[in-house]
Amino acid sequence: MTERRAIDGFGATALIGFSFLMSLNQVVIKLTTEGMAPVAQAGVRSVAAVGVLLLWIWLRRARLTLAPGAMVWGIVSGLFFAAEFFCIFIALDLTTVSRASIILYSMPVWLALAGHFLLPGERLSVVRAVGLALALLGVVIAMGDRSNGTASLLGDVLALCGALFWAGIALLVRVTPLSQTPPVTQLMFQVAISGPLLLLAAPMFGPMIREFEPIHVGMLAFQAIGIASLGFLGWFWLLTIYRASSVASFAFLSPVLSVLLGWALLGEHIGPLIWVALALVAVGIFLINRR
Repeated sequence: MTERRAIDGFGATALIGFSFLMSLNQVVIKLTTEGMAPVAQAGVRSVAAVGVLLLWIWLRRARLTLAPGAMVWGIVSGLFFAAEFFCIFIALDLTTVSRASIILYSMPVWLALAGHFLLPGERLSVVRAVGLALALLGVVIAMGDRSNGTASLLGDVLALCGALFWAGIALLVRVTPLSQTPPVTQLMFQVAISGPLLLLAAPMFGPMIREFEPIHVGMLAFQAIGIASLGFLGWFWLLTIYRASSVASFAFLSPVLSVLLGWALLGEHIGPLIWVALALVAVGIFLINRR
């Protein structure tokens, strides 16, 4: 297994930009659920992302190559991807962006914990272990805060499940033959498998269309192009260059930005415990990445 390098200036800039896009995406998902049910929205996004990726492949004359032994793991990653966004989209429909984001972006904690046992060169030092403990405490506080009337325990649990599936995908990219598979192939597995599965599941959760308006088309386009295809393609590419835990650690920016965007764009009330939870998660993830 090839040892990845530490984050440099280019990697930091790219990951900061990706963090902002992911934060904005939480708000966009929340707004789009007013026009389309969450599971249906997730399915449409993945199906549209397949089209975007195929266009990208054609324009760049790229090829969907597959490393030996990677087929099964590609299918597994697609199932994880479907489960991840099934959880995330319903969570954002049930609870606030700020709460869901704090819990969702605990992903680096779970990846660092798994990496301690499975990834070479990524064992937890004392400082990183303290960071993991702080971040876990933040997640517990966020899930335990019932002061907000829009808080949903089911939404919180689903956000946590989404974080675990996201960490699982990042781990698969490192410890299976997917590590030798181009990012575009990895992502094609995920959107091509998740799209049909999510659309098939969508009718089981009520009407797929709510109060759909033209603006929701633009929101879906942003998700499909900026996030589910080109955005994640960039993230997987960065995982092939830099250490998995280092890439994931920049997620500490996303909950901070998500809380601020939820307050600024959605008018969400943010209680004092949520700020405490946010600080603990952000500091914890920072320490996890500190060498």
